[in-house]
Amino acid sequence: MKGKETILLVAAGLLGLTQPMWAGDIAEPGGYRMDDYRAPVPRTLQGARVVTTAEAEALWREKKAVFFDVMPNTPKPTNLPAGTIWREATRKDIPGSIWLANVGYGAISEETASYFRQGLAAEAGADNSRAILFYCMTNCWMSWNAAKRAIEWGYSSVIWYPLGADGWERANLPLEEKKPYVISN
Repeated sequence: MKGKETILLVAAGLLGLTQPMWAGDIAEPGGYRMDDYRAPVPRTLQGARVVTTAEAEALWREKKAVFFDVMPNTPKPTNLPAGTIWREATRKDIPGSIWLANVGYGAISEETASYFRQGLAAEAGADNSRAILFYCMTNCWMSWNAAKRAIEWGYSSVIWYPLGADGWERANLPLEEKKPYVISN
């Protein structure tokens, strides 16, 4: 390989435009990932299309997929002592994304599953073939689990973006502050 080609390949890798180099040979589990959610992820998700940052950006710019962030959110504890100051964590998302917090765990409650299904239906519509993209952070199994669950629920155009919001940020793409999605009654 010539010097210029090597430099371009290294630069593309640093910008997240290629497949993640750290993924290694992590095998897809048979079920959901149940713990240690911030760990190397596989390169694949059976039934889903896996995209790079450049591919995710193209989908975003052309509005060809509904983007769902599944990063967990820690709610304010109900038992905080009086006078305790609570500052909610700020989440920066890919603009236009819907933040479906806490739906990426390996085991989710019926209430969380209902929230997830309602959020998908409200934002992606009734068409299960509409393209939906899931992300979280680099090396985060939450998006893998959420995308797998959507496939099992019959969504046929599921896209997984394993580099997530921090891969997007590394490519100097825009982010916006978000709050978790709330089901309207």
